[in-house]
Order: sequence, then C-alpha cells, then structure tokens
Amino acid sequence: MDLSFLEGTFELAKGQSAAAQIYDYLRAKIVSLEFEPGTLLPRPELARFFNTSVTPVRDALLRLEEEGLVDIFPQHATRVREVDIDSARNAHFLRLALELEVARRLARQDDSELLARLRRLLELQTSCWERKDIEGFVATDQEFHRNMFSAAKVGRLWHMVRARSGNMDRLRRLHLPLNGKADSVLREHADLLDAIERRDPDLAEELVRRHLCGTLSQLIDLRATYPQHLKQ
Repeated sequence: MDLSFLEGTFELAKGQSAAAQIYDYLRAKIVSLEFEPGTLLPRPELARFFNTSVTPVRDALLRLEEEGLVDIFPQHATRVREVDIDSARNAHFLRLALELEVARRLARQDDSELLARLRRLLELQTSCWERKDIEGFVATDQEFHRNMFSAAKVGRLWHMVRARSGNMDRLRRLHLPLNGKADSVLREHADLLDAIERRDPDLAEELVRRHLCGTLSQLIDLRATYPQHLKQ
C-alpha cells in the first residue's frame, strides 16, 4: 500500500477538536486534488500520522463520507471518491441562489471600503495566477466571495455553502487550467465589481450567474479530459 501521501508531520493543536482538525486536513488534500480519486485512507496509518487514536480519525472520515468525498467500506477500507456530479450540481444550485441575492444587495449599497477590499483581493488573485500559484489563486477566490457574503450580512451562509461544496470545488479545480478559465474568473470578478460600483443590481446578478455557471457548462470537456476523476 502506497502511503507516501502521509510523509511529513502534522501536530494537532491542543484545546481543539482532533476530529475537526483531521477533517480539515484531509478535506483540503482531497479538494486540492493532492489526494486523487482512489487514494486509500487507512485508519491505523492515519491515526499514527496524527498521533491520536482511531476514534477521531473515524469521525473525520464519516464527515467526509457525508459530504460525498470518500467511500467507506466497513471492515475493509476508505477511499477518495470520484467527483460526484449530482453533489456538485446541488452545491452549485445552493450557492447560485444565495449569491444572486448577495450581488443584488451589494449593488444597492454604497460601500467604498468593500469595493477597495475586493479590488485588492482581485489584484492579489491576478498576481497569484501570473506566478502560477494555484493554491493562492483558489484561496484568494474564496476570500473574495466570502467578503461579499460578509458585507451582505449573511456570512454564516457562506460557511454553510462551503461545507457542501467539496465536489464542486474539485470540479472547478480541474476546470481552472482549461479553456482560459482562470483568465475568465479574473475578468468576471472585475466586471462584477464595476457593476456593484455603478449600483446596477440587475447587471450584478447577471454577472454572478455567468460567473458561477461556467464550470458545469463544460462537463463534456471535463469528462473527456479527466475520466478518472469524474464519477460516471
């Protein structure tokens, strides 16, 4: 069994839930595609890696199973799942329904500080892409949208969306290097900021719809390019 993905060390922070920390670590590895579909996640080895008992490892894996990111075979093994398209569609529907209203609300506000903050994030995201810093690009993208939800006074809903978006995030990660997707993300962010600054809620809503629907519209190409990653 190849356990090279467990190389290195990880120290659990004291005073925090071990299961939550293990879940966050494994989820990040799965969503970033560092742990590809088919990767085995054996509980004893994970427990040794995290220097803990098997119980918090089991609890973390159960959370990942609930999110559709792993398959657990009782008394056998746990493996990373292929991207579940139905799960991705459900997460996309939820986020789209919420973010359309977020964009409309922001376009009705006069918040120069928010616009300045979002433009700084867009500059940082552009810089990340120019340096081919994919992790930085994705993290800044998430921070851009989190700030939108927070400014609309629905920050808790952002965390709810994120907790359900593992498969959609993997799909977007696969799409990022294809068909100029990253450049489109940057242009669409810039256009959305312009619409908010002009106080045009209809245009802001339309731009969000276009921005969020690009990946699912490319499923045929994604299946052809990454057949081993997408659940049939």
